[in-house]
Amino acid sequence: MTYLPTTLRLSLLAVAVALLPACGATRPVDEPPPVAPVHESNVESEAPGEARLQMVTLVGGLDEPWGMDFLPDGDLLITEQGGALKRVAGSDYAVTAISGVPASVQAGQGGLMDVLVHPDFASNGLVYLSYTVADDSNRYSTRVSRARLEGDALVDVEELFTAQPFFKQRRHFGSRLLLAEGYLYLTVGDRGNRDLAQRLDSHNGKVMRLYEDGRVPEDNPFVGTDGALPEIWTYGHRNPQGMARHPVDGSIWVTEHGPQGGDELNVLKAGANYGWPVVTYGEEYGGGQIGEGTHLEGTRQPLVYWVPSIGTGNLTFYTGDIYPDWQPSALVSGLKLTRISRLELDADGVGSETRLLANLGMRIRDVEIGPDGKLYALAGGARLIRLDVGR
Repeated sequence: MTYLPTTLRLSLLAVAVALLPACGATRPVDEPPPVAPVHESNVESEAPGEARLQMVTLVGGLDEPWGMDFLPDGDLLITEQGGALKRVAGSDYAVTAISGVPASVQAGQGGLMDVLVHPDFASNGLVYLSYTVADDSNRYSTRVSRARLEGDALVDVEELFTAQPFFKQRRHFGSRLLLAEGYLYLTVGDRGNRDLAQRLDSHNGKVMRLYEDGRVPEDNPFVGTDGALPEIWTYGHRNPQGMARHPVDGSIWVTEHGPQGGDELNVLKAGANYGWPVVTYGEEYGGGQIGEGTHLEGTRQPLVYWVPSIGTGNLTFYTGDIYPDWQPSALVSGLKLTRISRLELDADGVGSETRLLANLGMRIRDVEIGPDGKLYALAGGARLIRLDVGR
């Protein structure tokens, strides 16, 4: 189940998801149909004329899509973990490969990961990418570069940041990107070396803040601290793979994977320690306590935590009026429990949780709100989907 701190309320609503009957060719029983109705309440039947949510598959056959972002013209950029960057046309969803993508290494959980379109793309053409790289000793790390997109090619690629040190472990690369008010935020997981999340001489288990061109801001919390890396903004994270800016107060929210249980949604505060691995709501795989429990002075509590883990991917905020009763909400993608968790925002932070797509069995890696105000998601390791409203 999902747990929230005592200052917040929680109301879990079951989601009934029915599958449309297949027409023509027979599909495997575990493959969802290209169109399926989605209900986000525990009501088994709906009144005639009531608005209904419907999942529509726009693109299939993608190769482990990881991140996406919209271009100003409505086209969509999507990364594939194997190293390809694709443009999906907003008009007919035709897929075109982008050339000039910097070389990445698909190793374990790593590969080509997030893509971020600059808010001023119309004037500067800038696109940011995060991806896995290897050194001469077959050790791996997370790198961030930016480039200009000209037509269907990336040009003028610049390396902005490479997490230090490199490790042979092939997990917990983090890699989510965010631009806000002239700053570039990026996440790096603990890389399977959990104790480094508490050390300021390593980028592992941290959220970094840079200027857009990769320079270090002078007011970062650990600039001038002996032995600390100046890029660090927050620390004590396990594997943060979701990040978005709150639409009202401008705070930055991050989702991160816990171990066995204990996935978290955190609100970032400069210089704060989020506890991993000293405190966690999760446990060792197979059982066993990690660290000192769930609370420790000097560490910050999550806004929301999940037990069991949902396998948090990216998150986004919804403030529109297309989906009835959604305003405002935070939407968190789930890889393990194969769903989108819609968290209502209220005066205390987060209210009730509703589950979407829970029974379709699709891992949801990324969620974004398109220029049309609708929710798009990367699902099932191969699909771009959209939620429509019908009757």
